[in-house]
Amino acid sequence: MKKIITRTLTATALLLAANQAFAVEAPKRTECIAPAKPGGGFDLTCKLIQVSLQETKAIDKPMRVTYMPGGVGAVAYNAIVAQRPAEFGTVVAFSGGSLLNLSQGKFGRYNVDDVKWLAAVGTDYGMIAVRADSPYKTLKDLMDAFQKDPNSVVFGAGASIGSQDWMKTALLAREVGVDPHKMRYVAFEGGGEPVTALLGNHIQAVSGDLSEMVPYLQGDKIRVLAVYSEQRLPGQLADVPTAKEQGFNLIWPIIRGFYVGPKVSEEEYQWWLDTFQKMTATDEFKKQRDLRGLFEFNLAGKELDAYVKNQVNQYREQAKVFGLAK
Repeated sequence: MKKIITRTLTATALLLAANQAFAVEAPKRTECIAPAKPGGGFDLTCKLIQVSLQETKAIDKPMRVTYMPGGVGAVAYNAIVAQRPAEFGTVVAFSGGSLLNLSQGKFGRYNVDDVKWLAAVGTDYGMIAVRADSPYKTLKDLMDAFQKDPNSVVFGAGASIGSQDWMKTALLAREVGVDPHKMRYVAFEGGGEPVTALLGNHIQAVSGDLSEMVPYLQGDKIRVLAVYSEQRLPGQLADVPTAKEQGFNLIWPIIRGFYVGPKVSEEEYQWWLDTFQKMTATDEFKKQRDLRGLFEFNLAGKELDAYVKNQVNQYREQAKVFGLAK
């Protein structure tokens, strides 16, 4: 009997030791990289988890937000893969725009398989907006003027030709029979700059993401002409008409989420997965997500990895239509 008890105790000790070996404590320093200048969708995505992680007490010290603009995520992607691949505490924000650029080979020698896709925390929708005092009261007004004289409307967006903001505008142009390559399109870095240009009357319309417009919806400076959702959105966005109800067949959801470096260990990766699962289930997180104009879209781990790779393939086929991908 004594031998059996001794063996049982030894087995229990080994099991506890094994569990301790696999247990991972929270990183001492956390950082969210927003791959753009302050004020746009990447900034919004990082701020969402910065606040939520703190409020849910998942981490002891506030998460740092670092801005790394360039190529709608290309600079940050290359930095994480090549220079910081094993940083446990660092997550990088991505969006549908990042995946679109990946599909076109705009991230250099790295592809969709070169990072660990972590978690999606919400979805946004594309939109088009003008100044509140613009003569264009509806999307049809804007596109009628554009169709009549493509040079009369200058579109601005927080990304280059071939980006999702350009693609959304190009699809509208195609709807009214205008060659997308002939439209006047000004590319900025990040979602905040085109809004500034619009308010300064340097451009006539902003093609972007609805969440970027939420801070302006209560004022009298900007009017959103259309949101690219299947149906009207709830709450304070209920008055914003869809493009579809105005006769334009354009639906464009925008996933927002995070990835980590390729050499982050499986145990560390699992810590993030567990943390995101707990965080996204809390009322505090849902409140913060709603405040930022995002809608529920929770995917993580293998499910997100499969979604991302499928989305990249779909974007690649879409980009081929405009001669932007092979």
